[in-house]
Amino acid sequence: MNRKTLVLPAVVGLLAPVLAACGGSGSGDGGGAPIVVGTTDRFTASKAAPAPLDPAYAYDVGLWNILRQTVQTLMIMPKGDGDPIPEAAERCRFTDSGNERYACTLRAGLTFANGDPVTAADVKYSIDRARSIKADSGVAGLLSTIDTVETQGDREVIFHLNTADATFPYKLSTPVAGIVNPKDYPKDKLRTGFQVDGSGPYTMKPEVENNELVRAVFTKNPNYKGSLKLNNDKVEIRSFADADAMGAALDKGDIDLMTRTMTPEQIRKLSNAGDGPVDLVESPSLEIRYLAFNTDAPTVKSKAVRRAIAQLVNRNELVSKVYGTQAEPLYSLVPASITGHSNSFFNTYGDPSVTKAKALLQSAGITTPVKLTLHYTTDHYGAAMQREFEVLKEQLDSSGLFDVSIQGTPWTEYRPAQQKGEYEVYGMGWFPDFPDADNFLAPFLDKDNFLNSPYSNDEIRDQLIPQSRRQANRLAASPSLTEIQDIVAEDVPVLPLWQGKQYVAARDDITGTAYTLNSTSALQLWELGRGVSG
Repeated sequence: MNRKTLVLPAVVGLLAPVLAACGGSGSGDGGGAPIVVGTTDRFTASKAAPAPLDPAYAYDVGLWNILRQTVQTLMIMPKGDGDPIPEAAERCRFTDSGNERYACTLRAGLTFANGDPVTAADVKYSIDRARSIKADSGVAGLLSTIDTVETQGDREVIFHLNTADATFPYKLSTPVAGIVNPKDYPKDKLRTGFQVDGSGPYTMKPEVENNELVRAVFTKNPNYKGSLKLNNDKVEIRSFADADAMGAALDKGDIDLMTRTMTPEQIRKLSNAGDGPVDLVESPSLEIRYLAFNTDAPTVKSKAVRRAIAQLVNRNELVSKVYGTQAEPLYSLVPASITGHSNSFFNTYGDPSVTKAKALLQSAGITTPVKLTLHYTTDHYGAAMQREFEVLKEQLDSSGLFDVSIQGTPWTEYRPAQQKGEYEVYGMGWFPDFPDADNFLAPFLDKDNFLNSPYSNDEIRDQLIPQSRRQANRLAASPSLTEIQDIVAEDVPVLPLWQGKQYVAARDDITGTAYTLNSTSALQLWELGRGVSG
């Protein structure tokens, strides 16, 4: 075949793949050798995170990509994205006009992989368990609109919500709502280690070294009943120390496919290469990158300092120098392709301006240069993050208004320190839980938020977020969503930087790569198969 980059177009900002080449969307052969997927995601058990794969704790795209294969949810995002569809459920629906009562009927004969029946009581147990444990990862916040869970018989589950929530079906498609067996998952504490059990399409066997999952072997679950068609019998995920090691393994044929996280240089090289045994597939992504501020920290407690940084950051230059065509500048927490997006930061600050930034600081009586440290993680969002922060430092320092240091830290130390408020300014990425504007706002601004941020705005929490969730028609929620984004641009508890694309590199006998990742970067291993090398 002619080796080339296969670009998947977006329809209404979501993934709608159309491919007519090898490495595309064919069903493939379910038999043969396991399909091996490489990743730079690290899966580590530590004192701070002793239960990384418990659905009641896990809140990270890499961890969720393990859970999605094994732990079944009532709803699931369909192939190519769109509204969620029933998965463990036979049907689900709001049963009132106010979007406050949501009922699901389980599929008949549903069982866990070990053969135990899955009942409505197990669903209630799983949801109530996650809400009760309320892990410090913040994942239980996705279930915050639940008041009570009721069961009727073995197959009926009714969720009574404490407020209208049109996004609730999406939340039931996330791993925190995964159905677990009470025999395997204690009610009042997390399940430690790396074993995962459920009723999903695969069972998983972990290979662990030094408290780290280095390989996960997924085998087709013969008892699975759900909406998914499996195109393979076995898949492995192997974790690599860095993108170079992962790329070398693909070149040698030790792995069949790699996803997270390739470097910009690898992507450019694969995109520009001639004929060869590897295809690069590009697709839209809803990944965003942003700076976050500890608004209680003395150096950035003044809104004027945060606004001055917002006035100075040059997103176009940042993206051009670090990511090229692999990312786009972002002027809101809500990506440009999502209903309800507003370019609030551009509307507020316009083009970068040292003069305007200086005026902001002077009017607040801030002595310059302001000394601060920008923190980033060295191993969670890819190797390019160091260069990204070098560019940010250059931009702020060149203004003469700031004296910036940068500090990189491994994720296993970085995330706990960030949650404890040890960093004044820090970089984070966000892969949404579901493709709705609410999920780019509430996780950062609502009570018990993902960042454990001290920033609080009563209008956002008590009025605007609830108002937006009452609208089943998401376009009708735009006024509330726009107002939230405008307040964020004014107060700057977070500073959006860019929106990315996503890539899969696969050997050309692998089929189904068009659907390996959906727009939220959820890994769908069941789509992969083996075809004929071209």
